[in-house]
Amino acid sequence: MFDYTKFPEFDNHEMVVFLSDEKTGLKGFIAIHNTNLGPATGGTRYWNYSSEEEALRDALRLAKDMTYKCALARVPYGGGKAVIIGNPTKPKTKELIQAYAKRINLLGGNFTTGQDAGISPGDLKIMGEVSPFVNGQSAGELGWWCALGVFSAIKTTLNEVFGSANVKGKTFAVKGLGKTGLSLCLLIAKAGGEIIATDINTTSIRRAKKKIKKIRFVRPAEIHKQKVDVFCPCALGKDLTTATIPQLRCQIVCGSANSQLGSIKAGELVYRKKIVYVPDYAANAGGLIQVAEEMDKRGYDRRRAVKKVLSIGKTVEKILEYSKKMRKPTNVVADEMVEKKFKK
Repeated sequence: MFDYTKFPEFDNHEMVVFLSDEKTGLKGFIAIHNTNLGPATGGTRYWNYSSEEEALRDALRLAKDMTYKCALARVPYGGGKAVIIGNPTKPKTKELIQAYAKRINLLGGNFTTGQDAGISPGDLKIMGEVSPFVNGQSAGELGWWCALGVFSAIKTTLNEVFGSANVKGKTFAVKGLGKTGLSLCLLIAKAGGEIIATDINTTSIRRAKKKIKKIRFVRPAEIHKQKVDVFCPCALGKDLTTATIPQLRCQIVCGSANSQLGSIKAGELVYRKKIVYVPDYAANAGGLIQVAEEMDKRGYDRRRAVKKVLSIGKTVEKILEYSKKMRKPTNVVADEMVEKKFKK
């Protein structure tokens, strides 16, 4: 086994757990970053990673993101993440999902989990039959909740850049038409926005065509180069790099993908290019907020959940205000804001 403390994604994580079950073929990791604000929570990602190292590095990165997301969203949880290494030659089985859920139980509630890429509502139901530490089951598709928060962040940023939050007539390049990306497109289309989109999955493209009449498609490698008002990364992340940033032709970047910045330097490069970047963990916290509401001891209240998710716009407004005042990139400002909370 490799020394994960040497990985650049390692940030004094409190716990890293290797998951294994020979009978079902389960292999994966749970990473817990910081629990100063409460027990760790974060989704489970099922993905065909090329190696155990790639999977673990993804878990470390996403767990840290969750710590920052929880702190900024003001929910009483810390950051964690789980990844399951998929096998492209074998289908995901009920037995594997059950074996995974039993491993979650071993942490005794110090980690709760829900949906992420590769995990369906049906998988959550199977997990919930085995473990009491599975969330996000009561209010339907979390992708819509995440998209609602991103949409709120977009409107706030449009108002900052153009002096109006009106989506009508504005152009959007959306990368990724999965659970959240498609939901975001539907919100944009309903509000009168023009959409250029892409996805590596042809089924996702057909579904989007069926649901949205006026939508144009380009190849995945071309989506970030489109001349639009807003670029919305809604896939797996790492879209803003030293190679792609010079090719951006937008005024705003705001999407649902995690870890959109390919490096620390990327945030500075976007800032210098005078593009307003909404930190991913600020914009995409809608699903987390919904899950936290589901776990609220007062009982679940949908109207309260919607109100909290829409308040993401106010949080983004504050980040943009501080960025302008302090003359710092938005990602730096957001990090400083939340680190004061969970590093106390």
